[in-house]
Amino acid sequence: MNPLYPIEWAVAWIMVQFHALLSVFMDPDSGWTWALSVVGLTVVIRTLIIPLFVRQIKASRAMQMVSPELQAVQKKYKGKTDQESRQAMAQETMAIYKEAGASPFSSCLPILLQMPIFFALFRVLFTKLPQAAGGEGFGPLTPELAHSAYTGTFFGNVTIADSFLNSGDGGINTKIISGIIIALMCAVTFITQKELTMRNMPKAALEGPMASTQKMMLYMLPFIYVITGPGMPIGVLIYWLTTNVWTFVQQYIVIRATPTPGSDADKQRQARINAKREKKGLEPLDFTPKKKVVEEPEEAPTIRVQPKKNKKLSDQEKLERAREARARAQAERKAAQEAAGAQEKPKPSSSPLNKGSKGSKGSKGSKRHK
Repeated sequence: MNPLYPIEWAVAWIMVQFHALLSVFMDPDSGWTWALSVVGLTVVIRTLIIPLFVRQIKASRAMQMVSPELQAVQKKYKGKTDQESRQAMAQETMAIYKEAGASPFSSCLPILLQMPIFFALFRVLFTKLPQAAGGEGFGPLTPELAHSAYTGTFFGNVTIADSFLNSGDGGINTKIISGIIIALMCAVTFITQKELTMRNMPKAALEGPMASTQKMMLYMLPFIYVITGPGMPIGVLIYWLTTNVWTFVQQYIVIRATPTPGSDADKQRQARINAKREKKGLEPLDFTPKKKVVEEPEEAPTIRVQPKKNKKLSDQEKLERAREARARAQAERKAAQEAAGAQEKPKPSSSPLNKGSKGSKGSKGSKRHK
């Protein structure tokens, strides 16, 4: 069973619905009607994946912002090829991605999601459309509609099923139209990648392996279009060109509204804001203090260290004072003991006298008794 069958059926159904809508004010059998139906298909698909595109923009921005940290990790483990170093490098890299909310795979989600639709449209135009035009209907694509799409022409005898390598009745016109569409695809993709990797990236992110890879994409994607484009039906090329233009416009709006901090696009946004304020007679805004606010928490640890030093000094003072107090207490006790001993010494000396006096009286008494 063909795994793309449900997607092919959905692609054909959307094209038929747009064809029915456009046929209200256009010729149903015109090639322009079917070409615009392909454009409508592209608009529907790109509208459905807008959340993924927003996620892609956020992931790309996060990847740009963590680029200096990734470079630091790479320098840290440069030249180390042992298993432990590689594992530690991978763990630190994933920790940076997780902390920043970045994912290398998020930027690929829109492309990955569109690939099945792209191949399904290719099969519908290259295989299903000729079969349905010959009498074998395909879901919503009846033989009558398939014959209309297969024979509808624009720019002479060019149809949406023709290609650069298979020109059909269009001949040289088909090759020229295919070449123009491929050239436009390359130009739009190049400008889109340049806006994303150059104008919307801070200077710190324009260095390192990641930046080199993104610069390579400036030339690799157009080269892929040049290689694969001639074999694609014009209907597929129209879908491809429309989705590239959609990506460019969508990305331009996002970068203009919320550029990456520190990038050239961010500086241009600040200049636009101040220009509008100047026209209204307002003072220009200074965007530099935002950087200073971030640096303020770094002073907090110096303030927290001071109480610790005071505690250590007070402990030493308390210890010294306790020792001095104990020494004074011992000296006072010793002095008190000595004073008490000096007062008790005369008592034993007076006792013999008392005894002697008593004895003398006793002797007198005895003499009187005699």
